[in-house]
Order: sequence, then C-alpha cells, then structure tokens
Amino acid sequence: MRTEAIITLDLHGKNTYQARIALEAALRKRGGAYRLRVIHGYGHNTIIKNMIWSEYEGHPAVLRLEAGANPGQTDMVLREI
Repeated sequence: MRTEAIITLDLHGKNTYQARIALEAALRKRGGAYRLRVIHGYGHNTIIKNMIWSEYEGHPAVLRLEAGANPGQTDMVLREI
C-alpha cells in the first residue's frame, strides 16, 4: 500500500489517451494518498489540462480539482485530511 500523502504524476510528452491511462492507473493505485498532483505543463497546448478538468471534475474518486501552485499543474483532491 502506498503511504505518500501526495502522489505526483508527470504527463509531459503524453497525448490525451496516454494521459488518461496514466491518470486512471494512478487513481487505482492511490493507496492512502489524499492528493494527486498532476503536472501537465502549460503554454502552447492546454489539451491535457482541459481533458482533466472536463473528465475528472465529477469522477467518483475525486472530491474536487484545484489549480496548482503554477499554471502547469492541477491537484486532484482525493480525500480530506
């Protein structure tokens, strides 16, 4: 079982299909983590960021989405601490 409080997932270089697969795997293997920090990048392309906000905002494993500390990151809150 994973015991990290925050899991970081870097999606740089992935297309939306690969990003979705990586996100689903991270959500399945989250263990006791309360937050999944997704690094998707920003600048020229916001396709992965848009996919995260449109497809995971109502996901059963995600309480809410939060903008990260920088525009290239989104935090998925999985449970309250």
